[in-house]
Amino acid sequence: MTTGKFIVFEGGEGTGKSTQSRLLAAALKERGIPVVTTREPGGTPGAEAIRELLLDTSGEGWGPRAEALLFAAARSDHVENCIVPALDGGKWVVCDRYLDSSRAYQGGGSGLADDQIMALHAIGSDGLLPDLTILIEVAPQSTAARLASRDTDGPDRIGGRDGNYHERVAEAFVRIAQSEPARFVRIDGNGSKQDTHAQVMAALAPMLEPAS
Repeated sequence: MTTGKFIVFEGGEGTGKSTQSRLLAAALKERGIPVVTTREPGGTPGAEAIRELLLDTSGEGWGPRAEALLFAAARSDHVENCIVPALDGGKWVVCDRYLDSSRAYQGGGSGLADDQIMALHAIGSDGLLPDLTILIEVAPQSTAARLASRDTDGPDRIGGRDGNYHERVAEAFVRIAQSEPARFVRIDGNGSKQDTHAQVMAALAPMLEPAS
């Protein structure tokens, strides 16, 4: 039985998920809450090795099904060896991407059926879902500028896919969030990182209130 809280940041490329993960972790630590920050794909040695396979720009890359299987395998190891132990230990887990990225990228972007991705998640990670998923939404022109500044050595294999692909991904994130409103909060990430962080903290306020 888990006792910590599992918070995930989702969104497309360049929306500021990593920055907001760090800011939230710092804010939780200031409140005396033990926290683990992690990412997907990655978070454990095995999952980080799969990350390298997935994002490497050399070679022909992976087809949608193989890609989905690799993400599911990385997530399985991550859940078993990082996320669940931290939650069971009473820690909050703040994760940069999780299941809904697979649903948006391999599903919305690459055309796999959502039920197939969810079936992989049920097998690989026992269906574990976040307590809250924070979807950061940023206008495409803003993300393009951020990515140009961030990816000075060029994008990774998935980030470098064409605009139509990333438009389908963004639309899929919105559909998923609309279909599961109890688990999602949508955040406007077009302002400063401090403005976005303030929205994140407001969304988390009910979870931070002392139990009555």
